[in-house]
Amino acid sequence: MNAQMRYVLLVLAVIVSLHYMLSFSNEKYGNATSFSNIKEKITGSSGKPPYMEPVPEEYYIKTNKTEPPARRANAVFVILARNSDLNGVVSSVKQMEDRFNKKFQYPYVFLNENPFEESFKKRVSKLTDAKVEFGLIPREHWFQPDSIDEVRASAAREDMAKNNVIYGGSVPYRNMCRFNSGFFYKHELLKPYKYYWRVEPDVKFFCDLDYDPFLLMQDQNKVYGFTVSLYEYEATIPTLWDATKEFMDKNAELIPTGNAMSFLSDDGGMTYNRCHFWSNFEIADLDLWRSEAYNKYFDFLDERGGFYYERWGDAPVHSIGAALFSKKEQIHFFNDIGYRHEPFQHCPQGEAHTRGKCWCDESQNFDYEWYSCLKRYDAMFA
Repeated sequence: MNAQMRYVLLVLAVIVSLHYMLSFSNEKYGNATSFSNIKEKITGSSGKPPYMEPVPEEYYIKTNKTEPPARRANAVFVILARNSDLNGVVSSVKQMEDRFNKKFQYPYVFLNENPFEESFKKRVSKLTDAKVEFGLIPREHWFQPDSIDEVRASAAREDMAKNNVIYGGSVPYRNMCRFNSGFFYKHELLKPYKYYWRVEPDVKFFCDLDYDPFLLMQDQNKVYGFTVSLYEYEATIPTLWDATKEFMDKNAELIPTGNAMSFLSDDGGMTYNRCHFWSNFEIADLDLWRSEAYNKYFDFLDERGGFYYERWGDAPVHSIGAALFSKKEQIHFFNDIGYRHEPFQHCPQGEAHTRGKCWCDESQNFDYEWYSCLKRYDAMFA
């Protein structure tokens, strides 16, 4: 082989090497010089429908990944869900991200009495840039305790089901109410956090939220926040207030003055008006539930067995606990957070609706309907 031929081969080798290096390092060059692209130029067809070609990068708005604010609270979203709730969870989380958390990137903790499936974890984790953790609920925190007389409990369920009491015949619902009342805040994954926002599957968040409600709670020393309040079904809690009064009589030192008793009772605590905060939405201080007062209260109720012999819900239990063991000023109505959990919704009014770019109909608002307890909350500050 003569010298001229060797130089030609060397130049060709350099050109081929540069081609491959550019193909791997420069996406536009690689696409332009690919065999499929060359074929398309020659034949006029790519061999596949046009929609299968990705939209060129030049059409995308170049935005950097949103960085969370420098000052944040020690807070987390808590979602209790089953694998079968996946579609509802995706809907709720996607709305939360779009309305609020894309800007703030607070972490999520998902809890389930059974292990989460990998498909659940994968699909949910794609929705957020924030940290996501999945936890298994300890068996002793979820299932009906052995101390419950199943004959008595079964008879109570049958009677409630016969009388069409909502969830009256359900054991899993009772397990959930007891867990949310006295155990969720003890889970290992929640121990590092101080504040939480409870989110449920298939709820709606109507408004953009451009401030941090966790920081508001922290800076203003709030311990419990709600959006909807209403009356509890009397048939589900026939002896709850009797047990509560007995606890108060035995533990008067745990109950501060200036609390929110007037939200719960119209006669100084003699009777319960059945008002409660709808606990499917909660922004609250975990230390409220971790406190000596609340844990003594929950243990007292748990020993009575009313979660299974009746159908005590976590909403009235949390509401009574928050009202008894905190100052009334520490309970906050999030008027500017539009929210719906079937069949009720809070839709911000006036300027709050405009500022939040809310998409709910202002006329569809539960705040002062006859079954709402918001007027009782308002009256505490009159």
